[in-house]
Amino acid sequence: MWHIIIAVMKNISLTKPLAVIDLETTGTRYYADRIVEFSVLKIYPDGTEEYKSRRVNPQIEIPVGASNVHGITNEDVKNEPTFRQLAKGIVEFLEGCDLCGFNVLDFDLPLLEYEFERAGISFSRENRYIVDTMSIFHMNIPYDPSMSRNLESAYGYYCDKELKNAHSAENDVIACAQILDAQVAVYEDLPRDIPGLCKVCTKSREGYIDLVGKFAWVNDEACFTFGKHNGRLLREISEKYPDYLGWMINQDFSPEVISIVANALQGVFPEKD
Repeated sequence: MWHIIIAVMKNISLTKPLAVIDLETTGTRYYADRIVEFSVLKIYPDGTEEYKSRRVNPQIEIPVGASNVHGITNEDVKNEPTFRQLAKGIVEFLEGCDLCGFNVLDFDLPLLEYEFERAGISFSRENRYIVDTMSIFHMNIPYDPSMSRNLESAYGYYCDKELKNAHSAENDVIACAQILDAQVAVYEDLPRDIPGLCKVCTKSREGYIDLVGKFAWVNDEACFTFGKHNGRLLREISEKYPDYLGWMINQDFSPEVISIVANALQGVFPEKD
């Protein structure tokens, strides 16, 4: 599907295309789940916009829980192309683009990268700026257990509108672009260019060892950032509580984290470049 839509970016200066992406998937594990719908709103520096969306046969079952979220069933995608069949075209469409999304750093982009890897297609973050509207939302709105911090909430907060048909591909990418534009208008200290916004969104991630920061650098040593050993060094835990690392290996962590833990049990620890 392809069409031109109404301009959504008014407060941000672009020097190259910005691709706002949204994925509907079989689940929430970026390293194991698969795409069932890929959507992208491509915004050019001159204000021209393109939107593309395609449903994808994930080649695994879509759990009922996932279908209840996005409304896409196994029957809906059984005759759709696989990601491998679409991968080359997606890479070409994203060529030369910076990237944006809601939770794109922790979910959409890592999952997309795993899909490209499985398809044998080269895709890199290099020479791309990445902006995550969820990161900006969470940085500026203190945690409140009574308030959801999802895309719908962000849209209501920044755009003062109800997001109808959330998890509808087109609505989500347009909403994300509108949220970013509104965030720049609301927060005067935010940069109004993509490189500056990328720096804001990724600053807290500079010490990450794995993609989503289960381990981070502390004085050039790998340190836990989650769980009961949060804040303690991996080396210390491997010496005092090796059974905990053994337990982790059998849990549903990403391949990166499993590799770090397995190596630690062998006395091999991450080294900072």
